Amino acid sequence: MAVAFIAALNWPAADAVGHASPPAAADADASPMETGFRCDVAYVNDGDTLRCKDGTRIRLHAVAAREADETCSPGHPCPTASAASATAELNRLVAGKTLRCEQTGRSFDRITAICWAPSGEEINCAMVTSGTTLIWETFDRRKPLCGR
Repeated sequence: MAVAFIAALNWPAADAVGHASPPAAADADASPMETGFRCDVAYVNDGDTLRCKDGTRIRLHAVAAREADETCSPGHPCPTASAASATAELNRLVAGKTLRCEQTGRSFDRITAICWAPSGEEINCAMVTSGTTLIWETFDRRKPLCGR
């Protein structure tokens, strides 16, 4: 029981849009292997969300893509690229791969994470540099993408 209570104290709290608070300073220096997990990709939901074969849903940290219906939620960055193009790009990058991911928090019923392909390519950064998504500055400031 005490372990569950202590774990709950260390679980990131969600902010107004459901993204988690940044990890504690001690966690910021931990390598992805120390704070990370593996994801055998089952499928891509959309341009910023995927599901692992174990059922884990991952929301790419600090990445904003259009919704499947081509809209953007109020207050969210809104890329000019279509939802379909972002989804296709994420599929191209991750389909059939085992990713190495570092959890950065939670967003609704998803884990927010930065993920890397087996080649070492940072998926979140690749999505932004592809032009199909945007960096969500609010969350990028907490844990920057693209090795910054």
